[in-house]
Amino acid sequence: MGFWEAILLGLVQGLTEFLPVSSSGHLALFTAILGNDQLPAENLLFTLLVHAATAIATLIVFRKDVWEIAQGVFKKEQSQARTFVGYIIISMLPAVLVGLFFEDRITALFETNLALVGAMLCITAALLFFTDKATSKDQPITYKIALLIGVAQAIAILPGISRSGATIATALLIGTARPEAARFSFLMVIPLILGSMVKSVLDHGTTAFAGMDFVPLSAGFIAALVSGILACTWMIALVKRSKLSYFAIYCLVVGITASVVAWI
Repeated sequence: MGFWEAILLGLVQGLTEFLPVSSSGHLALFTAILGNDQLPAENLLFTLLVHAATAIATLIVFRKDVWEIAQGVFKKEQSQARTFVGYIIISMLPAVLVGLFFEDRITALFETNLALVGAMLCITAALLFFTDKATSKDQPITYKIALLIGVAQAIAILPGISRSGATIATALLIGTARPEAARFSFLMVIPLILGSMVKSVLDHGTTAFAGMDFVPLSAGFIAALVSGILACTWMIALVKRSKLSYFAIYCLVVGITASVVAWI
């Protein structure tokens, strides 16, 4: 993997992980454009690093929330923090089950099918468009709502379906307040990212990474971290101002373009 290619893919990951345009879909598109001639081990290590960068970006942006939750979990009396952690755990279950039993099949299905990725981006566009019209009812997060948002997150394993778009949209369509929908969507993904990284390392071991060129990999990590912080902050503001329809237009254009190019 070249230096500038790593930076480009890092920027794509950092921006699209938080913006509702599907990080997996865009990485599939950019990989197809740039060519995928890297070693499998390098692909894996790069994926681990950029996902670590987006997890760290989330922790930085929500550092106050994370600190308050961490403090509240260890209080003797019943706390909102422990309840919130319970919501996060419930929301993780659907994605964990799909990831354990179906992720390889899903990845293989979309790996060489840009038309399918394009179709999923069009679905994301429709979801974002209708979500922007949703009216907030200040519905608080509950275990049931957390599970529904978790189901949306599991569906977003499909490349082209935006994880942030699907989870925020589900919360907003249920009636959750916009700031709370964005907060829950971004915090709920941290343990999943970390868990996925641990699973990848356990599955492949660390010996596969010996001899890697860490200069481009480090550049990709930094690019993903910086762009992730900016995108996460920007996305929170956009959700509050009901500006998701702009991304609906973008996803529709990219989705149609990808589908057309795939069939040519």
